[in-house]
Amino acid sequence: MSILSSFIKFENLHELKRLCHWGPIIALTVIAVCSTMAVLDSIIWFWPLDSTGGSINFIMLINWTVLILYNYFNAMFVGPGYIPLGWKPENPQDMCYLQFCRVCQGYKAPRSHHCRKCNRCVMKMDHHCPWINNCCGHLNHAYFTSFLLLAPLGCIHATVIFVMTMYTQLYDRISFGWSSVRIDMSAVKRDHRPIIPFSVSAFAATLFAFGLALGTTIAVGMLFVIQMKVILRNKTSIEAWIEEKAKDRIQYYQTGEEFIFPYDLGSKWENFKQVFTWSGTPEGDGVEWPVHEKCHQHTLTIEQLKQKADKRVRSVQYRVIEDYNGVCCPLSKGVKTFFTTPCTEEPRIKLTKGEMIFATRSIKWWMYGDKVLGEEQTKAGVRIRGWFPRRCVEKCLYDTANDAAMNEEKKEK
Repeated sequence: MSILSSFIKFENLHELKRLCHWGPIIALTVIAVCSTMAVLDSIIWFWPLDSTGGSINFIMLINWTVLILYNYFNAMFVGPGYIPLGWKPENPQDMCYLQFCRVCQGYKAPRSHHCRKCNRCVMKMDHHCPWINNCCGHLNHAYFTSFLLLAPLGCIHATVIFVMTMYTQLYDRISFGWSSVRIDMSAVKRDHRPIIPFSVSAFAATLFAFGLALGTTIAVGMLFVIQMKVILRNKTSIEAWIEEKAKDRIQYYQTGEEFIFPYDLGSKWENFKQVFTWSGTPEGDGVEWPVHEKCHQHTLTIEQLKQKADKRVRSVQYRVIEDYNGVCCPLSKGVKTFFTTPCTEEPRIKLTKGEMIFATRSIKWWMYGDKVLGEEQTKAGVRIRGWFPRRCVEKCLYDTANDAAMNEEKKEK
């Protein structure tokens, strides 16, 4: 048990329920199919006991699978790290620079964000990943990114095995007439009895696994490139979005401010070391961070407060005029609404005629906003926000959004 706990780390056995989700089920199924077929095809194509090359090929294939699963399960079970419930900064004067989380009943530490899926404030949250059914954050960012690197590399190796297996097995059976593309297989083609016959079903399975491996290489490889871009600037995906909004806010109001992202240490290598370490445990405690010489610990949190205030000012009050059951693609709300549903994991909210909504952003046929709740629900930290069809609401003739925003801000302080 000690060996297992050192190989795959998780705090409690109830964390195993994370496997019971469509994301891990699909991800592990793809890994299982590609790995199993690669092992079987490598036995058919390059028998490992016949040569040193075959042995190395087989060992590397097993290695990829072990490393991929190791980083995948650690990303899932180690988790991102969570801000303690009811957390407050050591210096009470710093509270005015931080947002208060009504769900966790504590302040949000710098770089932390509340995840609706995990229902906790996550340290250095990058995003909530459905494929690991967990957030990617401070403690598991390195494991997650390593998985994004190793999965395409393993799939590339598997793809080579699939292609060469199909080529060598079909070479003597089908005459393509392509003399110019024939490959000399004398180095790897052996005259031994095949343990596994390459039948029509085996060919179909290999072709299917080839498609999975190729698709995974492209999709996951793109995700790895995106992650490395933000890591080398010591950012998260959320922080990159905050920085973009900061520049838009400064340009819109012509404040003349200069926003400097506080966590970029000026060197890609130094930024890289903030996530990847030899021990596997990232630097820092998830609350305090090394910052740019022109910034301080609360530079980003102050900007977030400014953006939050600006968001309240720009929010528009709407009244619900048509019920909506909260489905992702409501055909009853029109064909255009059905086909233009937002491509995001953000929730849809149920609407009842007569309710009030503060809309904060929108696209042509959909809107996103917060439902106006009663005082008891507000005190309890309940917040209902998400997407809803634009046709279900109408703009109020008088806009009390600004007054409500001011009252809300006073309550949080």
